[in-house]
Amino acid sequence: MRKRNKPIVAPSEEEPGQHASALVRGLQILRAFTPGDVSLGNQELIERTGLPKATISRLTYTLLGLGYLIYDPLLGRYRIGPATVSLGYSGLSSNAVVYMAKPLMQTLAFETGVAVAMGMRDGLEMVYVANCRPETPVTLRLNVGSRLPIWQTSMGLAYLAAMEQSLRERVVRRLLETNPDTKDKILRAIDSGLESYAKHGFVASFGDWYSYINAVGMPFRPSDGSPLVAITCGGIKDLAPVEACISSFVPKLKLLLDELQNRLTGAVLPPMDEQTAAVALQQAANEG
Repeated sequence: MRKRNKPIVAPSEEEPGQHASALVRGLQILRAFTPGDVSLGNQELIERTGLPKATISRLTYTLLGLGYLIYDPLLGRYRIGPATVSLGYSGLSSNAVVYMAKPLMQTLAFETGVAVAMGMRDGLEMVYVANCRPETPVTLRLNVGSRLPIWQTSMGLAYLAAMEQSLRERVVRRLLETNPDTKDKILRAIDSGLESYAKHGFVASFGDWYSYINAVGMPFRPSDGSPLVAITCGGIKDLAPVEACISSFVPKLKLLLDELQNRLTGAVLPPMDEQTAAVALQQAANEG
């Protein structure tokens, strides 16, 4: 899993004066950890958050006391603590959209032979909140908590396409401020995504993130008032050629979203067949 090479940008959808600065900085420290990190040292936290050493020391001490971090005195490094893990899993387990979507996503993964994932925005990145894989040995090894760039992926571009315009403009402005050297590329990608979604109802990424990955994505705004999410279907090019993405994955993904919306409206828990249930249980065991 890639490491961040730029400081985490604090949220700015509201006026800066409305944020509790100590809370924002503490959350920046927790967000510095990625699924690929076993532990982080002070210098890594400084580089990833952009916070001064004294602030890092003060906040990590507080987070340790509350159980959100664990400190290894032999290595001089921090790990995510049980309070953080509990908070994350509580959020996912109480999310009706994730719960009701997973059986449908798993069925689609079996049908297409590629990964099906759901993500939400966190700053300038998308974060996996659900991921279902087929039984094929070759598939994308991304898990819940994995982060993707919002402007280079079908998940992120689909999410941007469905955002309220004024909020999207603020996010794009932050993207350009954070990545001035790729301004034109970012704008082209976002404009292309908006045009594709307006014309066809989906957004595609064919080798735009990694050259060997193709995927299509669609936004989903739950009828129960839950936050906007995006769902994608894709994988390595051998399993997800462009023609299959457009002719097969897109209509199947559209049917999934329609069925998910119907189930949310009817508030009926989706049944699982034996194969889907077995895979879901195994994935839960692996993630736990």
